[in-house]
Amino acid sequence: MLEDIALASLGLVILLLAGDALVKGAVNLALRLGVPALLVSLTIVAFGTSAPELLVSVQAIMTGAPGIALGNVIGSNIANVLLVLGVPALLTGLHTSGCETRKNYTLMIIATLVFIGLAFTDLFNWIDGTVLLLMLGLLLGDALRTARQHRRNTRHAAEAAACAQDGLDEVEGADASLPTWKTLIYLGLGLIGLPLGADILVDSSVRIAAELQVPDTVIGLTLVAIGTSLPELATTVMAAIRGQTEVAMGNVIGSNLFNMLAIIGIASFVGPIPVDPQTLRFDIWVMLLSALVLFPFVFMRWDMGRVCGGILTAVYVVYLVVVVV
Repeated sequence: MLEDIALASLGLVILLLAGDALVKGAVNLALRLGVPALLVSLTIVAFGTSAPELLVSVQAIMTGAPGIALGNVIGSNIANVLLVLGVPALLTGLHTSGCETRKNYTLMIIATLVFIGLAFTDLFNWIDGTVLLLMLGLLLGDALRTARQHRRNTRHAAEAAACAQDGLDEVEGADASLPTWKTLIYLGLGLIGLPLGADILVDSSVRIAAELQVPDTVIGLTLVAIGTSLPELATTVMAAIRGQTEVAMGNVIGSNLFNMLAIIGIASFVGPIPVDPQTLRFDIWVMLLSALVLFPFVFMRWDMGRVCGGILTAVYVVYLVVVVV
């Protein structure tokens, strides 16, 4: 057991380092191409911080533990709201009243409802995956149109680059002085490290589940979900410390979208993903409620103060206790 826990910890560390390298490389490459900082946060950073979940889910299905894949996505989405936003709000407070994330939040709610509807077929197969990936394609197409509109509104390429540079400090991993060759090295390290860390984490997690005699879904909802949500937590805490709440919200909303649409969408082509009855009775509704919790902060322009952060964090702790017990 101790050896498996040590290996799981090693896998998480590799995932975190590789995910950070991938985000840093992708962010700097995108910003050098003149993509706006906020758009980078909603897409590239969100996808990069979700890369550990993707690799873990695919590896779990390939090793015959699909419960870890589904539990990882649902658990990560719950953790993203209650923990990843709760902890920074508890530490510094989040000025969410100044954020304009209504469009992307609405997309997240729609994606969540579609995801829940597909879950009640009791199995995610390639047909469900196609639906999710089509939705992802529409989302990315809209993001691309936004980026092109931004570039059209800028008269000269130099001005576009300057505009991107203006937002550099708002994006986790951005470094204006980073040369291109280092950017490519970061991308390479991320692409190599992620599958390695995922393989170690999933193998050890399956053994831990067997030794504790608990379903692999529980391991996915707790140990794996928390571990793979650490990149989002690190990104959001740093954004909160710097007072960049819009980046923090964009990262969480974007990550939740990618978790449901990209991860389960892609993983369902690797193999079918059965839905545990307990997940349908409880966990999937907690995911929906945690998403709805953000409604007053997005549409009513409430600030997420320290009290709210403490409540969100406490609710997440209670959720973990209920799942484990």
